[in-house]
Amino acid sequence: MTVEWKGAPVAKALTESLVPRVEALKQDGILPTLAVVRVGEREDDLSYERGLCKRFASAGAEVRVVALPADAPQEELENTVRTLNEDGGVHGILLFSPLPKRYDEERVRKLLSPRKDVDCLTDANAFCVYAGKCGPGLPGFAPCTPQAVVELLDFYGYDLTGKNVTVVGRSAVVGKPLAMLLLQRNATVTVCHTRTRDLPAVCRNADLLVVCAGKAGLIGADCLREGMCVVDVGIHVVDGKLCGDVDAFGASRVPLDACTPVPGGVGAVTTAVLLKHTVQAAERRA
Repeated sequence: MTVEWKGAPVAKALTESLVPRVEALKQDGILPTLAVVRVGEREDDLSYERGLCKRFASAGAEVRVVALPADAPQEELENTVRTLNEDGGVHGILLFSPLPKRYDEERVRKLLSPRKDVDCLTDANAFCVYAGKCGPGLPGFAPCTPQAVVELLDFYGYDLTGKNVTVVGRSAVVGKPLAMLLLQRNATVTVCHTRTRDLPAVCRNADLLVVCAGKAGLIGADCLREGMCVVDVGIHVVDGKLCGDVDAFGASRVPLDACTPVPGGVGAVTTAVLLKHTVQAAERRA
């Protein structure tokens, strides 16, 4: 019987582990604070915002939402980021992206202070990911979603050392940085994508399959084999229902060792990782 690797217990344990660190900072007069910069009112942004506000409140940390109108000029957005960079009471900055196409998002990202960039939007933090310089006592912050995958695997005791791991997806946001994080845990990593020749055969060779291609139902039963573990990072709405990059019906026909549900898997852990990074940023400042 396939074991479900649910995200809620992971997020709960991670959040609880951070409460004493938040309290210690408060005793020193420091309230860990994340500034969320949002342009407009996209429903997916608002939903994520509500979830992270709840997560931070449960640990005694704070979220400061800076909501700009959808027609805010580029200059206003840039000035907002500059102001937050200089605000000593803000330890992390989260910029909801992608921004509307009329903005020069690259210019905005370059303005972010790397020490407050808790979701790896800057080149400086991207370098830290590839150089293995993210984590406790290190300067960089990995993107929250790839880090959430690692936190989930750690929680369920999955030892990556020597494992054949296939990552389906090559985005700069998830696939590529995730491959780097897995390599740092001594996994043997193959990165493939929607144009990989004979994708099912490559996938079936994996001990652990992580799917983050951004295409609903891409991975069917022909990509899976008995005894493997599957982490589905995808999230889509199809016919009014949430689903992942893995075809759930196809996966149900293969006796896997473990898999993550969608919803309720990796996505549930990302806000806890964001909290962790904000606490780390506050500790570094302290």
